[in-house]
Amino acid sequence: MPKKIIWSPDSELDLEIILEYLSDEWESSVAVKFLDITEDLTKQISINPRQFPLIHSRLNIRKCVITKHNTLYYRNKRTHVELLRIYDTRQDPEKLKF
Repeated sequence: MPKKIIWSPDSELDLEIILEYLSDEWESSVAVKFLDITEDLTKQISINPRQFPLIHSRLNIRKCVITKHNTLYYRNKRTHVELLRIYDTRQDPEKLKF
């Protein structure tokens, strides 16, 4: 049975910023495609949360590459999956906070 997906405030803001950037700098179709890919991956995560690599065992954080420039970080909980961040991989990794 798929787990419920919970978006953190940070992940919602990250998604909003990315979609706004894609709509402004590219075309709305690019933003729609990004959103479709993200939705497909979150569905996969809800069905099988352990399919992506564990990057922080103590905090139980996993990473899922959305595109070559964006990575989704999430935490598998007992009853749900918490999406923590959607991070632009071109940024300084020291800026990534959970």
